[in-house]
Amino acid sequence: MKRFYTEAHAAATEIGHVVLLDGRPIRTQGGQPQAVPSAALAEAMADEWRAQGEEIDPHGFAYRDMADYALDVVAADPDAVIDKLLRYAETDTLCYRADPDESLHRRQQALWEPLLAAFEAREGVALERVSGVVHRPQAPEALARLRRRLQTLGPFGLAALEQAVTLSHSLAIGLSALEPGADGEALWDAANLEEDWQAELWGEDEEAAARRERRKRDFLNAIAFARLAGPAYRQQ
Repeated sequence: MKRFYTEAHAAATEIGHVVLLDGRPIRTQGGQPQAVPSAALAEAMADEWRAQGEEIDPHGFAYRDMADYALDVVAADPDAVIDKLLRYAETDTLCYRADPDESLHRRQQALWEPLLAAFEAREGVALERVSGVVHRPQAPEALARLRRRLQTLGPFGLAALEQAVTLSHSLAIGLSALEPGADGEALWDAANLEEDWQAELWGEDEEAAARRERRKRDFLNAIAFARLAGPAYRQQ
């Protein structure tokens, strides 16, 4: 698509912060007014439009796409998103370890256990650790407490969290990524510990490395999106 506008800028309105293209507000892909909760997020979204060349690159709108998802999908049915996220708690990457006599288990224990223990202390839950691939259900009270925690997030927080969790296969990592001052790079490395282990053993091809970089970019974008949304990503 050819670029169809000259200027993009953010503005505050009665319904929230919006992006204006040549003075005209944008709508979401679902047709709603695209109003976001903070000036910082609207400005970052305007930057995406400013960065476009003569041809519009649809892959250059990470923040716009997450905002549209929050407004069109999450806000319409937050419980469906929460249900999906809780399924990741049942099979959280950080809870499933190699057998104790394997060297991979020692690396998992060293990197994952401090992250998981800090998450449990922060959220007031206790999660089962599993060696091997046999599923072990998490306690109903832990899942209930995590549900209540997710219900404190508004549509923008849930949209960011869903992207982070889907990419990391871990609710513990996703919620940890939303904490102030969280180290996104370190959390991404933790999520990919087993993949890195396999690459050390057998090598990694260029295509796999490129996929990982794209996923890492999307993971870090999710964290940035939540931070740009500000305190409003939490449910009022």
